[in-house]
Amino acid sequence: MAHFAQVDEYQIVRNVIVIDNSDCGGGDYPDSEPIGQAFIAAIGIEGEWLQTSYNNNFRGQYAGQGMTYDPVLDEFVSPVVEP
Repeated sequence: MAHFAQVDEYQIVRNVIVIDNSDCGGGDYPDSEPIGQAFIAAIGIEGEWLQTSYNNNFRGQYAGQGMTYDPVLDEFVSPVVEP
């Protein structure tokens, strides 16, 4: 299964969805990402979608709602919790 995170204009993760590997061309990241993005658009789900790794194999860590995406680091970042 392939996981994709929807990020808004502020790079905040709003949703995470799962699609079948075959809908990403059956390949590995990063080659699978544009194929998965095209599939998501083709089924009518709008927005910017970035592939995320459930096993933390790329982009730092698995994306979750409320996290942010850092395009410079190309990683999903947990929110800072102040004491």
